[in-house]
Parts: sequence; structure tokens; C-alpha cells
Amino acid sequence: MELTDIMPLDKWVEIEKEINRRSGFNAAVYDAQGMRITDFKKWANRLCPSIRKTQQGLQSICSVAHQNVAARVLKTRATVTDECDAGLMKFAVPIFVDGKFLGVAGGCGKLRGEGKVDAYLVHRTAELDEKSVEDLARDIQTIDEDRLASVIDYVEREVEAVIAQYRVMATDGVCQ
Repeated sequence: MELTDIMPLDKWVEIEKEINRRSGFNAAVYDAQGMRITDFKKWANRLCPSIRKTQQGLQSICSVAHQNVAARVLKTRATVTDECDAGLMKFAVPIFVDGKFLGVAGGCGKLRGEGKVDAYLVHRTAELDEKSVEDLARDIQTIDEDRLASVIDYVEREVEAVIAQYRVMATDGVCQ
């Protein structure tokens, strides 16, 4: 069973767009293997696309953060919030159907509270000029705990609704 078995791809895109609209996060839905299932991108800041443009940045910052968060989601079966090595906030809501882990829905790319981008680490890891990293990070927005909780609540409710709708359809014989 895959995420697109419980809901069409265009509906997952709608959820990503709404996550972004409500929070400004880089919103994404990932399958159980850690791959994005849509091509929707609306960046939360100017730094993230620069990090992801380099193989080292993508692998050592973005992918590692996702793998760590997804592993914790799988273990706890609960929403996880954390930071990537660059210092940017990330959250992931688990998607389980009948005990099977299908993936996560979430977002990243804002600073939490008094958080700060680790420009030196990004410079060393992604092989970007440190001054450029500092410039790209200068206008990264923060997200307060209330807004973060509201966005997470929205995603959790949407995931629950998707699963409930899938179960109704499966019970009615619409899903095979």
C-alpha cells in the first residue's frame, strides 16, 4: 500500500499547499522510503534551495534530517519536531494505515524561537561561501509555538481525515 492508494496525488499537493499557506514552511509529503511524492515546492526561505542545490547539502543536511525525524516518527508513531543541522525547524506527522507506515506529511525551513542558522556548518557541509550563507539566512522567519502547534494540528487532522475516508471507501468496496 502506498500513499497514492489512500488518496490521489493532487489531493496530497493540496495539503502541501495548505501547509505552506498556513505556515510558510517548505511543505512536503514523503513516502515510507523517504521520497517526496509530489513536485510541489514553495520555499520558506532563500537558503534552503541553495543547500539542496549541492549534493553535499542535500545528502548531509536535508536527507539526514529527514531520515532522523522519520525514524523517530516510525518508532514513536507520533508527530516529531526537530531541527536540521543548519538550525532550521522541521516537523513530520506520521501516516499509518492499519499498522503499516506509509510516510509522513510536514514541513521545514523556519527558525524556532531564538534559533539561529549555523552558517559555518552549512558553509563546511554544503561547500557554500560562509558570507553567502549568512546573507541567505538573514531574512529567515521564525515560527512561534502557537502557530507551529496550529499547523501541526491541521496536518494531523487532515491525515486522520484521509485515513478515515480511505477506510470508508475500503469498507464499501471502492478501494481494492
